[in-house]
Amino acid sequence: MRRISVMLLGLIAWLFLLAKAEPAYHYELSAAQPVAGRQGVCAEGGYYWVSGSTMLVKYDGVWNLIAQNTDPFAGCALEVNHIGDIDVYNNELYLGVEYFMDGAGRNIQVAVYDGDTLQLKRVFPFRADTGQMECSGIAVDPDSRTVYMCSWIDDTSSEYLYMYDLDTGDYLGKLWMQPGPKWIQGVAYFDGSLYVTSDDGDADADAPDHLYRIEASESKETGIVSLEKTFDDVIRQGEIEGLTFDKASGQLLLLYNRGARIIAGMPTGFYEGYSEEIHEVFVYDRTENGQRH
Repeated sequence: MRRISVMLLGLIAWLFLLAKAEPAYHYELSAAQPVAGRQGVCAEGGYYWVSGSTMLVKYDGVWNLIAQNTDPFAGCALEVNHIGDIDVYNNELYLGVEYFMDGAGRNIQVAVYDGDTLQLKRVFPFRADTGQMECSGIAVDPDSRTVYMCSWIDDTSSEYLYMYDLDTGDYLGKLWMQPGPKWIQGVAYFDGSLYVTSDDGDADADAPDHLYRIEASESKETGIVSLEKTFDDVIRQGEIEGLTFDKASGQLLLLYNRGARIIAGMPTGFYEGYSEEIHEVFVYDRTENGQRH
């Protein structure tokens, strides 16, 4: 009993300190780059990759399109029709793929693709008993050799990040986020912390979406969430999507969509003045303690 009490006191103290946490960085918008996909972005070695719901594209360091795959589900054993946010590690792309319709997902898989050919290489065995109901994004943590998957659906299952072993593909458990962000669209790992984008604004009311930082406990059972950035500086409020931290430039890259009305997670018509949805990667410089990264 005494041990449990000490553990609880330690947890309460940890929660109190993190509740007062300030953003880790200041972010200054430096560029907006039109791209072909509406879901996710990642960067490595001077290259950029972007995902659409049913496509993968690769850009060089100045955003020239150099490769694309418009049939990315070829070779998948289960029926899938949707890609969320993506990540890259050692020139391999990590995708959370699923069959998504009317706000619900099934046949969730971690799929690994070649960073040059954009072709499927292998699939992790998915644990169907974890409670995960959808996959909106994926992140690779090379430090702890962990792959994280997030969920967009607004229920208790989306309060967790689902963890898999980077090397074996084995399921490792789930990280409980507190307080849990709503409508998570992407996840990224950078410099010891996890970050998620949340579609918790309201484009109709010109209310912005947000970026949250997650500090995981040593056991990776709990992650305390704090506000990292409010995206009130985008061209027009719309739907936030995936994110990545470019280790080469130190910049935050954020994929954002504007122009389309989104209902149950799917584009349904357009706002006045738009005849198509526009996809852009917003590039942010980071500053920590007054020093540009």
